Amino acid sequence: MDNRYRAKFINSLSGFKSVNLIGTQDSNGQTNLAIFSSVVHLGASPALVAFVMRPDNGSRHTLDNIISTGHYTINQVSAQFYQAAHQSSARYPKEESEFTHLALSETYIRNIKAPFVKQSRLKYAVKLKEILPISSNNTQFIIGEITHVICDESVLKDDGYIDIEALETVTVSGLDSYHKSMRLARLSYAKPDNFSTEISLNGSVNVTTDTKGKS
Repeated sequence: MDNRYRAKFINSLSGFKSVNLIGTQDSNGQTNLAIFSSVVHLGASPALVAFVMRPDNGSRHTLDNIISTGHYTINQVSAQFYQAAHQSSARYPKEESEFTHLALSETYIRNIKAPFVKQSRLKYAVKLKEILPISSNNTQFIIGEITHVICDESVLKDDGYIDIEALETVTVSGLDSYHKSMRLARLSYAKPDNFSTEISLNGSVNVTTDTKGKS
């Protein structure tokens, strides 16, 4: 395949992916903002997330800043600024902040050495834990621990579920196709003798019937 055709084709195979802006700054306070579609959950206790850093092209400002300060922020992208978020993939010089080019606002909380995106409706601070090299394609797996979360409490449900659809969080397929989501249902915890059924948005479990007809 042609290289560009192959990139779009293979990137589409994994389906819908999360889309986030990672905010960093260097030791001199120069800020940087970059879009990533590879952020994944690793565990809840401790609260770990990870993302994939592409092979070194000589200008990995995000990774350099994370190594320098040990801190970064992950900011979910919503429908209100997805075009600006996409533009952050442009290769701006290190001395020019993407925040300025994209008309997005920096915001900070005490003791966190990285900027948040003010416009993001769900964002969290992360402290670097380890970097795992992936020899197969010269990428790196960046693992961090969540230390602070900023989110509108109205979307936090009784059982801890966050209704990201209410925040108009977008998703991405391939390299450049952005989508809104439409929830089908929340489902109950799956057990071998009890087929999953719909539960309420708040996590309430309704009376169900198991495979033997017992309620």
